[in-house]
Amino acid sequence: MTLLVAAVIVHDRAAHRVVLLQRGDNAKFARGMWDLPVGKSEPGEPITETAVRELHEEAGRTVKPESLKVAHIIHGAWGVEALNGFLTVVFAAHEWTGEPENREPRKHSRVSWVDADAIPQDFVDTTASALHHYLTSGAEVSLAGWPAGSAAP
Repeated sequence: MTLLVAAVIVHDRAAHRVVLLQRGDNAKFARGMWDLPVGKSEPGEPITETAVRELHEEAGRTVKPESLKVAHIIHGAWGVEALNGFLTVVFAAHEWTGEPENREPRKHSRVSWVDADAIPQDFVDTTASALHHYLTSGAEVSLAGWPAGSAAP
């Protein structure tokens, strides 16, 4: 089965910044790398609820499911916990409550606002691509790990 995942780009348009987290030494993958708040969907959970839950659990931000906008879709051929592939729905949130805080210090070394023009280089490839496409109004679908010739436009 394909793993269903949600990620959230919390975008402060006025200050041109986004909330990012840096994975810690105990992360299951991408230790030390930057990422969006992201996580797996629970059985029977709508993907918007996954996004809301993961954002709150990881970064202390609260958003309403109806305020989320689909920003990007990532279809990966495989992942650390998804040998049969994964589908990540990346949402953008422009309305929230709370300030960024590291609510999972065992998994993440920090959570903070980052200037959208100064995104760290050491970023998880798939979500970095989604964030870049979102910020530059590029493609809305990314393919990762699939054979050449099946890339998204």
